[in-house]
Amino acid sequence: MSSNPNPSHESFRYFLALALAPKVSPGIFKAILAYAGSAESFFHISKGEVFKTPRIGYRLLEILNSKDFLLRKADELIQFSEKKEFRILTLFESDFPQRLKSLEDGPILLFAKGNADFNPKRTIGVVGTRSATSYGKAVTKKLIADSTIYQPSIISGLAYGIDIQAHRESLAANLPTIGVLGSPIDQIYPAIHGETVEQMMENGAILSEYAPGSKIVPGNFPVRNRIIAGLSDALVVVESAARGRGLITAEIAYSYDKEVFAVPGNLHSPYSEGCNHLIRKMKAGIYTRIDDIAEALYWDNKEKKNDKNPQLDLSQRDEEERLIFNLLLEKKEMKIDQISIQTEIPIGLLSSKLLEMEFEGIIQSLPGKKYRLLV
Repeated sequence: MSSNPNPSHESFRYFLALALAPKVSPGIFKAILAYAGSAESFFHISKGEVFKTPRIGYRLLEILNSKDFLLRKADELIQFSEKKEFRILTLFESDFPQRLKSLEDGPILLFAKGNADFNPKRTIGVVGTRSATSYGKAVTKKLIADSTIYQPSIISGLAYGIDIQAHRESLAANLPTIGVLGSPIDQIYPAIHGETVEQMMENGAILSEYAPGSKIVPGNFPVRNRIIAGLSDALVVVESAARGRGLITAEIAYSYDKEVFAVPGNLHSPYSEGCNHLIRKMKAGIYTRIDDIAEALYWDNKEKKNDKNPQLDLSQRDEEERLIFNLLLEKKEMKIDQISIQTEIPIGLLSSKLLEMEFEGIIQSLPGKKYRLLV
C-alpha cells in the first residue's frame, strides 16, 4: 500500500485543510493555488491580500478565519484514514490518477482503498442502466472476457445493473477493476455490493472524492461520473434508457475527447434507446467487438517492434523525443493524451516537443489531436 506524506508535514495538512473548506470547489482551489502558490501560503496571507485573489475575493475571509478549525479537521481525517487504511491522494502525488490532472473540473483530492494502480497503461469504462437485461449482462461479460488480451483496468461506478456486472466480470477475468463511488469512501452504496468490494481489494480498488465520515448526498452521484469518464481511455455504454445516467457519463467523456462507444440494441427495448440515440447523434461509435476499442486507441497486444527503424540518429535527441519517436514507431499514430500517458511526459512539455519535431519534419499532426511519424 502506498503511504501518504508524513502526517506532520505542514504542506500536506494545509492542503487538506483548504480542500475541506466549505464551498471550495476544485476550480476555486486551483485558482487559490495559482495566486498564492500553495495552500499553506494562502493561509498565511493577509486579509487585505485576500481581496486581490482573482475570482474569489470576500468569500475567502471565512476560510481564513476558520484556519484552526480546518487544520483540526485535517488532522482528524489523517488519523481516521490511517486507522481505516484509506489512502489520501492529493493532486501533487505520483499516485494520483494522471488522467484526471488535465481536466479543468477534475478533483484535487481523492480517497482510495485497495491495491489498484491508478495509472495503468490501458483503461476501459463500462457503464449502463441499473435495470440491466439478460442481453446487457451477456454483452458486458463478453466485452470484459474479450478485453483480457489487452489487460486493461475496468472502470465503473458500483451501481446496480451494468456497473456491478462489469466489476464482477472483471474479477472473474482477473482484470484490475476500480469502482468510483458517489458516496464517502467509508460508505459503500448500495451496501449490498460490499461483498464485491471486498473481493476487489486485492487486484482493484474503490475511489471517492468524498471524505470518510461525510454524508451521502444524492447529487454527488452524477458528479462522480466525470471521474469515471476521466479515468477511461474508452467508455462503453452497454445499455441505457432514453434519459439514463449512463448518458451523462457518455456526454462528459465526449466533452473530454475520449473514445465513446455504445452497444446497439433492439429498437423496441427501452434500455437500448439511450445507446441508439448516442450512435444516431454521432456521439458514440458502434461497439461490436473489443477490436473496435483497440483500433481506436491503437492498442497492440503483440508488443512487436519494427525491425526496419526509420533512419534517424536518436543519439542526438533528448530522452523525451526518443520516447515519443519509439512510441509512434510502434503505434503508427496516436492521440496526444495517449502519448502523454504512455511516455509519462506532461502535456505542456509534450506539446512543445511535438511542435519542435513537427517543424523538423519528423512527425505530422493529424485531425483529432493525433500524430504520426514521417521519417
